[in-house]
Amino acid sequence: MSSGIVIASSESVPPTPAIVPPVSSANLTSLPFDEEAKLVYGVILSLRNMTKKLSGRDETFVNYRTSTYKLHHYETISGYKFIMFTDPNAAADTVRFVLRQIYTSPFIEFVVRNPLIDMDSRENGIDNDHFRTAVDKMVRNLAIYA
Repeated sequence: MSSGIVIASSESVPPTPAIVPPVSSANLTSLPFDEEAKLVYGVILSLRNMTKKLSGRDETFVNYRTSTYKLHHYETISGYKFIMFTDPNAAADTVRFVLRQIYTSPFIEFVVRNPLIDMDSRENGIDNDHFRTAVDKMVRNLAIYA
């Protein structure tokens, strides 16, 4: 089984790990979750900047693949970034659609519209059980995780 992590962050705020515990219990690194989230954020920021410099126009970074995983990136107009790791053969368009659905459904419903959520949480991420449950259910029902 593949594992997935979603990170939602605003451009003006360092990464806000949000999220979904890995589907698989096998943890590939020994880093704490917040340190791993910072590394992922750095990779995304670097790749996004490199893409903009190399393309010479307003291109966007969507995904990259290694031999062991594929990292998918979706950025909203408001600057939130959603990241998901999948197996290397996952269809990019399908996962991008799922990331957009996570933003438009559970993120908006349980995080943005909830005045009790601290949107500027730099250490704890977005701590909302309803959001985590909704995202977990959405991801576990995907065909790519079957």
